Amino acid sequence: MEKNPAIGYLPDERPPVWKLLLYAIQQVIVMFPATVAVALITGFHISTTIFASGLATICFIFITGKQIPLYYGSSFSYIAAIVGLMASEALAGAELNEKIAVAQFGIVMSGFVSILAGLIVNRFGKESIEKVLPATITGPIAMVIGLTLAGTALSDAASIAIDTAGTVSVAEAQVATAKNMAWIISLVTLLATIIFSVYLKGFLGQLPLILGPIVGCITAYIIKLATGINLFKVLPESAGSGIFALPVFTLPKPTWMAVAAIMPIAIATIPESTAHVYQLDIYVNDLARKKGSEKKYNIAEKLGLNLIGDGIGDIVSAFIGGPAGTNYGENISAMAITRVFSVSVLLAASVIAMIIACFTPLINAIYSIPVSVIGGLEVYLFGAIAAQGIAIMVEKKVDLFSAKNIALIATIMVIGLGGQYAFGGNIPFFGIQVPCVAGAAIFGIILNLILSIGRKKE
Repeated sequence: MEKNPAIGYLPDERPPVWKLLLYAIQQVIVMFPATVAVALITGFHISTTIFASGLATICFIFITGKQIPLYYGSSFSYIAAIVGLMASEALAGAELNEKIAVAQFGIVMSGFVSILAGLIVNRFGKESIEKVLPATITGPIAMVIGLTLAGTALSDAASIAIDTAGTVSVAEAQVATAKNMAWIISLVTLLATIIFSVYLKGFLGQLPLILGPIVGCITAYIIKLATGINLFKVLPESAGSGIFALPVFTLPKPTWMAVAAIMPIAIATIPESTAHVYQLDIYVNDLARKKGSEKKYNIAEKLGLNLIGDGIGDIVSAFIGGPAGTNYGENISAMAITRVFSVSVLLAASVIAMIIACFTPLINAIYSIPVSVIGGLEVYLFGAIAAQGIAIMVEKKVDLFSAKNIALIATIMVIGLGGQYAFGGNIPFFGIQVPCVAGAAIFGIILNLILSIGRKKE
């Protein structure tokens, strides 16, 4: 008796239109919280940021020949550099759009760093990068990326609704009860998403990241009816005016100050992008084997092309007013969970994101989702990113009894996580604020090169 073939879609496969749209909406929901969060923290225009993520993804997919299914979204690694630049004395008194324009130039230039790295890989082979970024670095970095976001996930899970002015939308006497209700909503969302992903089969089994939040929103609505506590986010009246509104587009303003502040961060994001490519290679080829496909998807071999596409994504995003970005681990998690790696789905998600950026009611509807619902979803997604770091090391057969490997993994994990929880994500080092993920990656790269001196290849 033959086994039932695995359900899922490989990069060059296209689902039926109605399924494709649902899968695409799921990918938009997954990328939305982090992408919007970066805009909120840095002060970039939210609608422009969403639009830029969609446009950059489309450019990335076509530049890479529709061979690498990745979604481009705003990167957390650049937040400290961008915020520091925009708050600097040199830009004191400048209008918001002028500050954004200055930061844009630094982001555009950072894109050339990724492009240069990609050209080096294409010229000398991926071994040139693997010597610098082995699985003992990319695996722990992927774990650090997921685990440094653990605090964000739990904070969001316990959050009550606030409006855009920062005012709590719950009466003071109800705050304690509201927080308890937020925990209930986030737990329901988390458990529903997990149960759907584990037990649902067929088509529905590929939609847990839509169905879980829907259950969370229904729970929030029931709580609102039963207790009068409204945990849906409340927007000011002005936010609901009008139906169609184009994003605010700004052009980069050349300045060496922005180049010095932002461009170096791109060096530290290369391990993250590299880790994502290896993650995809593992999961896509696993699905291909289970589906009985004889085709080999050599995604890891396209590392150079990925880095070039990533750099061009930065340039495209920044040129219209979007923040620096990266290929999203959250969307890889969504693809790994649902087994939908179709490039067509990501193209559709990009178009939907751009449409959402232009229609005020759609943006407001997504904004109104309770933070606790997003938090419940984040617990699962961010944990999945960390788990994929383990998968990289398992797939590459990393020797965990090697003193060198233990030293690399241990120091990367502690620097990355310690920097997040001891210093809020930015490690003070000789007067410089070093992003913890970037600091862990740079230290790991240097330590690996030092420990490789004089060692014979096994």
